Amino acid sequence: MFARSIIRLPTTLSRGFATHTGPLSALPAALHLKTGQSFHGRSFGSPRSVFGETVFSTSITSYTESMTDPSYRGQILVFTTPLIGNYGVPSNNAPINSQDVGVVLESQGIQCSAVVVADVAEKFSHHSAVESLASWCRRSNIPAITGVDTRAITRLLRDQGTTLGRLAIGADASAPAPASEQYWDPTTENLVDQVSTKYPYQLNPTGDIKIAVLDFGAKANILRSLVRRNAAVTVLPWNYDFNSIRDKFDGLFLTNGPGNPGQCMEAVSILRKTLQEWNKPVFGICMGHQIIGMAAGLEAYRMTFGNRGHNQPVLALASAGSIKAGRVYVTSQNHQYALKLSDPFPQGWEPFFINCNDSSVEGIKSTSESGKRVWGVQFHPESAGGPLDTIEMFTDFLDECRLYKAENVKTPVGITIDAASFMMEQPARVQVSA
Repeated sequence: MFARSIIRLPTTLSRGFATHTGPLSALPAALHLKTGQSFHGRSFGSPRSVFGETVFSTSITSYTESMTDPSYRGQILVFTTPLIGNYGVPSNNAPINSQDVGVVLESQGIQCSAVVVADVAEKFSHHSAVESLASWCRRSNIPAITGVDTRAITRLLRDQGTTLGRLAIGADASAPAPASEQYWDPTTENLVDQVSTKYPYQLNPTGDIKIAVLDFGAKANILRSLVRRNAAVTVLPWNYDFNSIRDKFDGLFLTNGPGNPGQCMEAVSILRKTLQEWNKPVFGICMGHQIIGMAAGLEAYRMTFGNRGHNQPVLALASAGSIKAGRVYVTSQNHQYALKLSDPFPQGWEPFFINCNDSSVEGIKSTSESGKRVWGVQFHPESAGGPLDTIEMFTDFLDECRLYKAENVKTPVGITIDAASFMMEQPARVQVSA
């Protein structure tokens, strides 16, 4: 009893470690779904109403990384975890060097259209936090709603599929729900073009291996994972004519991105030519994986509700580098579209991973007989957040690039990297978002 009284902190002191978010908005808010359901709560973000595609994420942590992921562009993001905001929001500034790419989170700002939570934290505590979730949403002009039953919303979305919606704030919340034809479908637009960099730029230019990155909406941790493995990275717009400069690089990387891959047929056409004529390693993640598959001859389709979360199990069907056939890996995912599993597979290609829950294609690779070194995965090996089961796929890819470079030491006569011919001045911050 005496020991307990010594180590017990006074109530006022223990509560002092958390920072109060300040007064939350008293504005009413309502989430309307195109299928007719409405959920009423209160606003804690920007006092404006928006349309979007309503999706849910089962991730328990890393709400800041999810909200800044460009793949959530145009979407109303529902978090299934009841309490969101308890560790606040960090400063989003980082150096640009061999270890970092200019941001702490996954892009320069919030990418989703709106946020839906059951209970927003009124206090936050973390050593790196500089503001609350509510303050961040207001400052970023992002509407948000709390006090709604996210379990019921998630069950609806799980059963009927991803649904168009509107988050109505203030006076709009008490107005009738929009008519069916008023709902906006973000997948009808080329969202990739909105989030991709507009100009080429370089990161870690002194790296020992030169990697071109086609930016479909890159998460910053993808670029971070490359430069931290000493790659000299050149980030290109999603539809850049890579074939005109491909001999300047040792490998090609295709990033994640939002929306419908069918909006990116220009990139598919460019990559198809690359795969036919170029033997250097190619690696794609998420949207990049779908672009590789479509260039190889596979079809992409829209899933009922997609996979979004940090706990998606995938089964490896083949071995490559650190990946061993027959092993299950737990992965981080965020996608609405997937590649169709066809039988037979296109010549020179084979399935790499399959989802253990819904049997969707989670990866493809070139066969050893094809003479190519190409891999694509639907999940995110770099996570941020999520498990790191497959993080070494970045090492595998760069090791293959270095191996190919060592095996082909002759450089074509006249090929030099003249950055001025196609590069703009490097920006002060990594351009992974619009």
